[in-house]
Amino acid sequence: MVKVAHVQLCSCCGCLVSLADTYEKLLDVLNSIELVYCQTLADAREIPECDIALVEGSVCLDDHHSLEVAEEVRKKAKIVVALGACAATGGVTRYCKGNQMSKPVHSSFSPLTEVIKVDLAIPGCPPSPEAIVSVITAALNGDMEYLQPFAEFAELGSEACGCDVISKVVNKSLCMGCGTCASACPTRAIEMLDGRPNILKELCIKCGACSVQCPRIRFPGLIEKIE
Repeated sequence: MVKVAHVQLCSCCGCLVSLADTYEKLLDVLNSIELVYCQTLADAREIPECDIALVEGSVCLDDHHSLEVAEEVRKKAKIVVALGACAATGGVTRYCKGNQMSKPVHSSFSPLTEVIKVDLAIPGCPPSPEAIVSVITAALNGDMEYLQPFAEFAELGSEACGCDVISKVVNKSLCMGCGTCASACPTRAIEMLDGRPNILKELCIKCGACSVQCPRIRFPGLIEKIE
């Protein structure tokens, strides 16, 4: 049986909640795997060797424990999956200014994809339950054709936000005004003006949803897979 671990770094648990929201589909997944580590769903103190590691959250560069966990996951997992925006692109943690101490402390956060080698990345803040289950199922079945776009997204790193839609699509006269990027944005940081996207930078959380959904950018094969 395939051994799967869920590892949480600096995150809000939204990705885990999204996985749990699959209800009966989650039961089907759990019946097909051996969940060897999960701080919420499994009684395990140390990360064991596993076939697939689902990692949510970004890495705090000021916290040696966070860095050590990321490195440990890479050593012990055959396949590392960046689960959600924080792990894949940095997400909202790009703008975080520290922890819960009673004095101003500025900490630095980087997506998992910039710290270790990541095999697959699932976009979204949080990613849809269907996307999570589909990726796990494809990995269990060895469906590499299905997983290929997620592998490409893992290599993208932090280059997935509204600004990239402007530089890679609009500025190159590739935008066809479909509005898909605006529809995909979970924070409504994109508005369509005269048939072109306008990015509200103060609302963008760098989740990568717009870049992934844009049919002109890089991942046309990923659109139907995350819905």
